[in-house]
Amino acid sequence: MDTVEPSGRSVLKGRRLLLGVTGGIAAYKACVLTRLLRLRGASVRVVMTRTAERFVGPATFAALTDHRVYTDLFDDDPGHVLHVRLAHEADIVVVAPATANVIAKLAFGIADDLLTSTLLEARCPFVIAPAMHTGMWEHEATQANIAALAERGVRVVGPARGSLAAGDEGVGRMSEPDEILAVIEDVLSRGKDLAGRRVVVTAGPTWEPIDPVRFVGNRSTGRMGFAVAAEAYGRGADVTLVVGPGTIEPPEGPRVVRVTTADEMRHAVFDAAEGADAVVMAAAVADFRPERTAGSKIKKEDGTPDLRLVPTPDILGELSREAGERVLVGFAAETDDVEAGGRDKLARKGVDLLVANQVGREGMGFGSETNRAAIFSRTGEGEPLREWSKRELAAAICDRLVKLLTR
Repeated sequence: MDTVEPSGRSVLKGRRLLLGVTGGIAAYKACVLTRLLRLRGASVRVVMTRTAERFVGPATFAALTDHRVYTDLFDDDPGHVLHVRLAHEADIVVVAPATANVIAKLAFGIADDLLTSTLLEARCPFVIAPAMHTGMWEHEATQANIAALAERGVRVVGPARGSLAAGDEGVGRMSEPDEILAVIEDVLSRGKDLAGRRVVVTAGPTWEPIDPVRFVGNRSTGRMGFAVAAEAYGRGADVTLVVGPGTIEPPEGPRVVRVTTADEMRHAVFDAAEGADAVVMAAAVADFRPERTAGSKIKKEDGTPDLRLVPTPDILGELSREAGERVLVGFAAETDDVEAGGRDKLARKGVDLLVANQVGREGMGFGSETNRAAIFSRTGEGEPLREWSKRELAAAICDRLVKLLTR
């Protein structure tokens, strides 16, 4: 096992931000904002309107973000509906600059290009930084649209008074990037409702070796556990993330402990859980391992091996027996009756929360950005089986952690 320490604390570290850039001279400030966001550790995806491209080219944002920039609703995105994927992946959406046109579209739910379609699909926190001439800003239609968005929970930054296009002066100048950054950080902090809490999260599979080449494992990529770890970290928790092998890159911020087998995960979890307030067992720990591991590669020509399997440690069950005041969250991957399997595991394991996740359906579960899941609680409160983005499900889990830790 090896441990990687976080390089610094920022509410933006490891968070996924979608930046919408619309057409206006203030688009150049979005380049500065992008740079500031990256310096704080955020992963930034940019969607530009066609008119925005007349002020700043997509290549500029691609260089600043290290990601492709999207401009068209029908941009190629194999296996996904582009605007849905972009919306579901984001932890926060920011539109800077936000023209009078896009503000009006947002207020009335118009989705006629990639950006507005993505914004209408998004369910994460929302920040806009208006930029336009004074007359457009002060017009009663724009003010009504801004009021409608604010009532829906959209944070509006600015505009400021200052120099405008064509040498004019007045209210309508986009707020400075550092001001917008401060609002983004404030929105993401969510009041730091897990500040001072220690949370352990497990993610990914375990690999139980058959020989030096082969293993018993599963298809987990770690995405769900990583989403929970990033959410808890963003809400102020001290997070230790115990990660199995073969996963995608974990989020920046949490302390990472890498393991391979179920035995290694057990030792790492119990070490990290000492003094922890909550443990979220999102890892797909292999249920069985070979009774014996061959010291050298088993040759095909030697015939079919006699592979006897034995159970791996029941990490969640052991934690439950020693839980004390610690909050425990378990996961159940089910292919058939998801709700029955979830209720059964909630009772058997004695955990506070059980997330029952349907696997085996295309586009759901392992390796995908969405889950079909239900949340069961020992107190009876929960969420019915439905489709979630992993970010939404992680936020729901952390919301319940907060309630359980303050009961």
